[in-house]
Amino acid sequence: MEKTLNRIHPVSDPEETYFLQVSWEKDLGTGFGLLLSDCQCAWTGTVSEADISREAADIEMDREKYVEELRKALIAGEESAGKYNFVIS
Repeated sequence: MEKTLNRIHPVSDPEETYFLQVSWEKDLGTGFGLLLSDCQCAWTGTVSEADISREAADIEMDREKYVEELRKALIAGEESAGKYNFVIS
C-alpha cells in the first residue's frame, strides 16, 4: 500500500492547516482511502472504483483524465501547489 501526506490550507478557511493522507493499493483509479485531520479531529472515508467511474461520467470527463486530475490534486504535493483549492464543509 502506498500513502501520501500533504498539508493543505483550504480556501474556505486559509488560516487553518489540515493534513490530508491518501492511501491506495495499485493506483488511484482502483479506489483509495482518505484521512483528513486538523490535529484535533480526524475524518476518514473511502472512494471506490465505481465511485470514480460514476463521478467521471457525471462530469463528462474521460475516466483516465479524471484519475490523473485526482492524482494531481490529492497526491502530487508541491508539484501541484496552488493549482487546486480545497473547501472544508
